[in-house]
Amino acid sequence: MNFETSEITQQVAQTAREFARQHIQPYVMQWDENQEFPVDVFKAMGQLGLMGVLVPEEYGGAGLGYVEYKTIIEEIAKVCGSIGLSVAAHNSLCTGHILNFGNEEQKKKYLPKLATAEYIGAWGLTEANTGSDAGNMKCTATRDGDDWIINGTKNWITHGKSGDIAVVICRTGEPRSKNNSTAFIVERTTAGFSAGKKENKLGMRASETTEMIFDNCRVPDTQRLGETGDGFKQAMKVLDGGRISIASLSLGIAKGAYEAALQYSQERHQFDKPIASFQGISFKLADMATEIAAAELLTLQACDLKNRHLPMTKQAAMAKYYASEVAVKVANDAVQVFGGYGYTKDFPVEKFYRDAKLCTIGEGTSEIQKLVISREILRS
Repeated sequence: MNFETSEITQQVAQTAREFARQHIQPYVMQWDENQEFPVDVFKAMGQLGLMGVLVPEEYGGAGLGYVEYKTIIEEIAKVCGSIGLSVAAHNSLCTGHILNFGNEEQKKKYLPKLATAEYIGAWGLTEANTGSDAGNMKCTATRDGDDWIINGTKNWITHGKSGDIAVVICRTGEPRSKNNSTAFIVERTTAGFSAGKKENKLGMRASETTEMIFDNCRVPDTQRLGETGDGFKQAMKVLDGGRISIASLSLGIAKGAYEAALQYSQERHQFDKPIASFQGISFKLADMATEIAAAELLTLQACDLKNRHLPMTKQAAMAKYYASEVAVKVANDAVQVFGGYGYTKDFPVEKFYRDAKLCTIGEGTSEIQKLVISREILRS
């Protein structure tokens, strides 16, 4: 594995960093307080190639690899976790599912619009009573001639209201039976497809999270992704890549919190010297820097394997698990470094603290990551 940062990665980092500084940072708290999903910002990122990072150029994407993708999410999340989360969900889940499992006609139809953010993408797997237990989902698709009729509800869906299209995994067999689900592309304008409750969340408040409701929603068989019954298998492969994106999101949040704490500790004086000179603070900073470095190495390892099309389920789960837990710890320590000021909305670490927790839950909880890792190591 080559640890040298390529010129293209440096350029991508600078583009994402400058965009975040100019177009995201001034509005972070406004969007957070109002739970505002800033669609125009994502349209602008689409013009820069940030919404189709992994999509080949032939389909209108940037045609970049996973190291560049990690870098983009990280730079944006250092400023705002919510925007980083939505970039990750759009790229990895909806777009990634179509890229990896769509036929040529589906790719040509949807990828160019997703890559430019003409379309915002959503991805529906989770339900109210089937989070980790996806094999028991209640949202069903029933064959009716050349069509499928979808009924049910998906919950905790990023862009569930504003998304122009959604990839939805529906049960097409008996509960918990083998190969019992199938994935479909559903356009927002399809009759019977609507948005439900919008969640009022602790953090990531500018990243829209809503229900998606399907009431006798009829879609043609041409909207089916891959073979009937392959939906869950596809979803697990999509989540492998998605875990890299959440690890990257976690890294960005952790780095943002750490850098804020580092700067503050050198500016804040007590007993006539900066608080960074006290061991209680300097040791905290040392732990934060070390844990971030370890999380980054795990994430880069998963990126490298993914780029080379090698098995990486274990490495992606390790990166996602460790980086997300590090994000929570680093954000917590950053609030402690700031003291009372860290508990106010006048300083950025309060928001990093709230945003970080989602990283240990979304796209597979920390407990599920441990399950994946243990299965992989016991299989070898």
